[in-house]
Amino acid sequence: MTHIFWIKQITIALFSLLFLTFGVYLFLAAYGMKNPHEFIMTFFGSNLIILISLVGLIYPAVKIFLHLRSLKP
Repeated sequence: MTHIFWIKQITIALFSLLFLTFGVYLFLAAYGMKNPHEFIMTFFGSNLIILISLVGLIYPAVKIFLHLRSLKP
């Protein structure tokens, strides 16, 4: 049962890191755009992706912390 817990938390963290990398790439790419409308949409879209990815990284960290704390005698 605990193996499934660890696999699930690591998978969530890895996918969140992947999307975080993609969000940062979009964030940096937005500054190279010439059209202001495209810049605004890409900028805010990349920030949304980054924020969701950070939540996806915080969630497994909290779950692992609570799991390890519950194991202490």
